[in-house]
Amino acid sequence: MNKFFIIISFLLCIQSDSPEFSWHENHKLKWTDFEGEPDMDSSAAAVTASGITFSYSIQKSSTDGITGFQTKAFAHFYPEESWCKKDIIDNHILKHEQFHFNITELNVRYFREKVSKLKISSSIENQLDDLNNQINENLGKMQKLYDAESNYSINKECQARWVIFVKKELKRLEKYKSK
Repeated sequence: MNKFFIIISFLLCIQSDSPEFSWHENHKLKWTDFEGEPDMDSSAAAVTASGITFSYSIQKSSTDGITGFQTKAFAHFYPEESWCKKDIIDNHILKHEQFHFNITELNVRYFREKVSKLKISSSIENQLDDLNNQINENLGKMQKLYDAESNYSINKECQARWVIFVKKELKRLEKYKSK
């Protein structure tokens, strides 16, 4: 009986009712996706919480060592952590927030491209962990640069340049897109 309870508890712990969703080219963000409580002390009109989830498995043989690996990387949007101030938002700001999510997908594609060039070796786990850390660091820098250069969407000319850049890069890396 005790083992049964532990197994049921474990299964309940791994189930996820988390409302996050993955990036998809046919799904555009809507203001209703922003479910978090706005930070009224912030000067921001909205905040997009997105990030990269990454996992991998390593295939090993007792005679040959590491024989292969598989990875999964996705761009996720987190509605409960994303918020907007409904009295000051508009479609222009929504497009800016969409491109934060698109930048996350772009970095997933950079990630997948780099993973595709890795070779099986005894250090593959370290390489994957290092690459994950590097991509997440680059993602954070790119998100901050996007906000700084576009002045949080106020500089429409710079915002337009970012849109062109991200779209061009997403197209270039289309074979690595999220499905």
